[in-house]
Amino acid sequence: MTESRLVLCVDDETVGLQVRKLLLERSGYRVLTAQDGAGGIEVFEREPVEAVVLDYSMPGMDGGQVASKMREVKPQVPILLLSAYVGLPSDVTSLVNLYMTKGEGPDMLLKKLGDLLKTVPVPENQTS
Repeated sequence: MTESRLVLCVDDETVGLQVRKLLLERSGYRVLTAQDGAGGIEVFEREPVEAVVLDYSMPGMDGGQVASKMREVKPQVPILLLSAYVGLPSDVTSLVNLYMTKGEGPDMLLKKLGDLLKTVPVPENQTS
């Protein structure tokens, strides 16, 4: 099903991050987390991440800045941007594969993440 795909979640809200991690793990994903943009970029560079769930509104670096840096490092990795805000500017949404609001809920998050990962080949050295 999800072949234990490795997903990175970046969000400065601890509770939201923990809930998202639990939701994804219960759905069969392996999940790494970071609580800020700089930490997210560090994990992204170091680990074989297959997709990113990225919060937009964070102190320091916002999701757009983080996505821009991630695109420089591994442009092929899909990024799903999550935000409480509707109507982010196109210069931000153009950096990511999908954008959704947090209000769309966990079922929609799982669906969109699953759809994104269908476009990414499973690494050959990965066993399920």
